[in-house]
Amino acid sequence: MNDLEHMRRACGHVLAEAIVSLFPDAKLGPGPSVEDGFSYDFELPRRLTPADLRTIEERMAGIVKRDAPLVLSVMPRDEARRLFAERGQPYKVALIDDLDADLVRIYRQSDFVDLWSGPLVASTREIGAFKLLNVTDAPWRDDPNRPLLQRVHGTAFPTQGELAAHVARLEEAARRDHRRLGRELDLFSFSDEVGPGLVLWHPNGGRIITAIETYWRDVHERAGYEPVFTPNIGRGRLWETSGHLQFFQESMFPGMAVDGHEYYVKPMSCPFHIQIYKSSVRSYRDLPIRLGELTNVYRYERAGVLHGLLRARGFKQDDAHIFCRPDQAFAEVLGVIDLTLQILGAFGFSDYRVFLSTRPQKALGAAEQWHLAEDALRRALDARHLPYEVDAGGGAFYGPKIDLKIRDALGRYWQCMTIQFDFNLPERFDVSYVAEDGREHRPYMLHRAILGSMERFIGVLIEHYAGAFPVWLAPVQARLIPIADRHTAFCEQIRQRLVDAGIRADLDARSQRVSYRIREAQLQKIPYMLIVGDRELDAGMVAVRLRTGEDLGPRSIDAVLGLIRQIIDSRAQHLV
Repeated sequence: MNDLEHMRRACGHVLAEAIVSLFPDAKLGPGPSVEDGFSYDFELPRRLTPADLRTIEERMAGIVKRDAPLVLSVMPRDEARRLFAERGQPYKVALIDDLDADLVRIYRQSDFVDLWSGPLVASTREIGAFKLLNVTDAPWRDDPNRPLLQRVHGTAFPTQGELAAHVARLEEAARRDHRRLGRELDLFSFSDEVGPGLVLWHPNGGRIITAIETYWRDVHERAGYEPVFTPNIGRGRLWETSGHLQFFQESMFPGMAVDGHEYYVKPMSCPFHIQIYKSSVRSYRDLPIRLGELTNVYRYERAGVLHGLLRARGFKQDDAHIFCRPDQAFAEVLGVIDLTLQILGAFGFSDYRVFLSTRPQKALGAAEQWHLAEDALRRALDARHLPYEVDAGGGAFYGPKIDLKIRDALGRYWQCMTIQFDFNLPERFDVSYVAEDGREHRPYMLHRAILGSMERFIGVLIEHYAGAFPVWLAPVQARLIPIADRHTAFCEQIRQRLVDAGIRADLDARSQRVSYRIREAQLQKIPYMLIVGDRELDAGMVAVRLRTGEDLGPRSIDAVLGLIRQIIDSRAQHLV
């Protein structure tokens, strides 16, 4: 932990003291750590407003200016419980009850007392520039049936300049927020009638998904993956064998009774793909077998963590599993990395952080299996000159893995590709192949996702491009705009030519002024506007404008069609 994190922790305690001084009956919850700032949960007599945040900031500034020392002390658990109970802080008492220790660390700053949250600065004077950002709902213990607290979010930096730069980044992130752009571009929505975390894709969003899926299936077929399709539910005994009911059930939706058997909607596809593998006797000559699927999965996420497309309860996963011999492991990992770089490159991502997670202390599988798998992962990363960080002992108990995070336009990193060896499921399901010696052997099994959740990936794309997608992904790639009614028929002919050439084009023949329709097309992030007036009609041409505002002037229909088609086929990031 660095000095900045110490300062932000201290800032959270200063926030709590300021709240108590303004709302004497405030009940203090936890102060959960957050990236790039601090936060604190409160039960208050009323909802906080933006004006309240400004008042709280002023009170915090006074506390910081007081230069009070931050003092750590230790007291017995019962004494600490009594201290906070007397101060009317039931949530702190509950947090103390959760501690597995006889002694409790207490933090004091003047007359204010709190549970110690970790290393802090020595005095409030060491707190730099800070700002309160917003207030969100935070159910106690993330349980919607428990009291609803208010979580105040803030951030702090050593200098005012650093704080201002961070706030500017936050404002840009808000401008790019996929939930806002999703509404403005008519991509998707949510409905209370359907249920939280379940996405309704509108036609514009459906076009994006179709473009991505078409590309995904094409490159996977070329890479030797076999397309498979599996059900959305499976019997309980399948999930018992896989271990999901033992280790993952809290993230699964409750089961349903059908014909005397318990069924569950699937949270992932691996057990189904294993059943496909086991449907025939496999020889060493059959391997590797690569099974790929774009499939809907469902996971129960608590209401408090749902976040648009980025955290949903139902989503489409690009899921694939590879079954191979040990001597094929390196080539298969290398193939996944190459496919990953190809696919992510098509979406405009080329800046990555890569992590290699190795064997933990408690692990399934023989040491030689782990050594071979880790060696395959390392050699493949080295072969493609990908720098990586080693998370020693950070692998799952069932196998080592590679995780790849992409960097977006705002400098944020998002988890995408995972290559995960699994020594557990082949044992649980008794997966085998007949080797050259005539005996049955366990294949190496790799879980592999490149985009991960389709919903989450599209959410990242929306924010990365601020809704202005590359042409090949744009829901509408070209819009025909006739200046007057007499130009509409010609525009419709052009639109049909574009559609016949595989270009997503529509026609805006409304009676509004041309400038209004052009502006609306720009707001909808449509790459090309093709405008027809008398001169264009007489010349058999269109006037081309870009969503950037650039005017390309009149061009022939064939030239425009060729331009757009070339940009789409090359998956270029530019428009001309």
